[in-house]
Amino acid sequence: MTLASITPVVLSGGSGTRLWPLSRASYPKQFAQLIGDDSLFQASVTRLTRTGLAAPLIVTTDDFRFIVTEQMAACRIDPDAVLIEPQARDTAAAVLAATLLAARNDPRSLVLIAPSDHLIADATAFAACAAAARPAAEAGRIVTFGIRPTRAETSYGYLDPGSAGEGPQPLKRFVEKPDAATAQAMFDDGHHLWNAGLFLFRADVMRAAFEAHSPDTLALVEASLAQARCDLGFTRLAPEPWARIDPISIDYAVMEKADNLSVMPYDGAWSDLGDWTAVWRETEDAGLATKGPALAIDCTDTLLRSENEGQAIVGIGLDNIVAVAMPDAVLVAHKDRAQQVKQAVAQLHADGHAQARTLPRAYRPWGWYESLTNGQRFQVKRIVVHPGAALSLQSHHHRSEHWIVVEGTAQVTIDETVKLISENESVYIPLGTRHRLENPGKLPMVLIEVQTGAYLGEDDIQRFEDVYARD
Repeated sequence: MTLASITPVVLSGGSGTRLWPLSRASYPKQFAQLIGDDSLFQASVTRLTRTGLAAPLIVTTDDFRFIVTEQMAACRIDPDAVLIEPQARDTAAAVLAATLLAARNDPRSLVLIAPSDHLIADATAFAACAAAARPAAEAGRIVTFGIRPTRAETSYGYLDPGSAGEGPQPLKRFVEKPDAATAQAMFDDGHHLWNAGLFLFRADVMRAAFEAHSPDTLALVEASLAQARCDLGFTRLAPEPWARIDPISIDYAVMEKADNLSVMPYDGAWSDLGDWTAVWRETEDAGLATKGPALAIDCTDTLLRSENEGQAIVGIGLDNIVAVAMPDAVLVAHKDRAQQVKQAVAQLHADGHAQARTLPRAYRPWGWYESLTNGQRFQVKRIVVHPGAALSLQSHHHRSEHWIVVEGTAQVTIDETVKLISENESVYIPLGTRHRLENPGKLPMVLIEVQTGAYLGEDDIQRFEDVYARD
């Protein structure tokens, strides 16, 4: 059965912290290379588009819009649309906005909601599962996909269809995250399923569900979408009505109140990669999981991971341990307490540590930069500019800069002068000078920037022109 008329909606605006220090608010887990060479986001859009579904509709935030388009371009996948939330309002508003946008051409169109940070290894099996659920959705049911449990798990919510079965079946009830004894009992009974947050429905059916169970959310989302504007190919929802939406999940807003729910069991492998224990479970070999320059000596049931090729991590005699090394932060935890990473990040943030939310590498629409070292009145950065990309025409009030090109060729604008700077050449940017950096080549351009001055913060930028329409 064809899936081409199903619009997949990929929710990619979250900023989970339980996979810190790799996942941070500035660059959350869906965009990181947790497993394999692709990010979870790339794996999600690839799985959905290459199994016969229509082009995906992406819901994300302003901070991640260029990351989304860059990662999709790397996969050679074009989105149907990229919808920008002015601020996070949980999943109910995000799902509804995407549904209403998908319904503009056909109110009865089918919509598949998928988080961007889940691991589903068998794309063919998932496509077959979606095809099997399609008749129920076409008939007016809201279908939620339930994962067949492989263990008694306390970190997931559950779905109770009432009895074991194949194919879509009426959903009896939702079950909140259980304690250990309840999880074991549900695992043993053989019919409870994990709640994966995957849904298939007709757009008009979902709109009717909001009209019945969350009319205030419906009114405000419709107003925000009606006032949306197009910006560089993105669809920006209007901020004023969006700000008045009560943050609420799709489960609480609609699913737990609707009487037309069905559950479709999925028997394939699935993980939300919600913490480092889940990553260990998906990557371990004989109990050990390593990545990067990592050495394990007499270790059992342990994850050792270095995200810096120049920084080795060594474990000796470890049991049931997670150790993750980043250039600016290191996590060491007992694997059974991996869920508490979120609490640690909250404490780091409260204490004013930048590492709680921000990676040392900052991603921009033109490429990325990272701070290599800094001290009183100086900072050294590595800057990588994509082929054909350009930074804004800008100036600084408090710093001057030296640029040394180490790979490729840079086109540099300094006031009225435009010139090319090749490898091993440098240029000086005096304080207060209008300047721009561009990469006219076909390969990434890399330079070292040395900043000197009384203040070196990123907010010391006055932009005069910017192809990415940033303030």
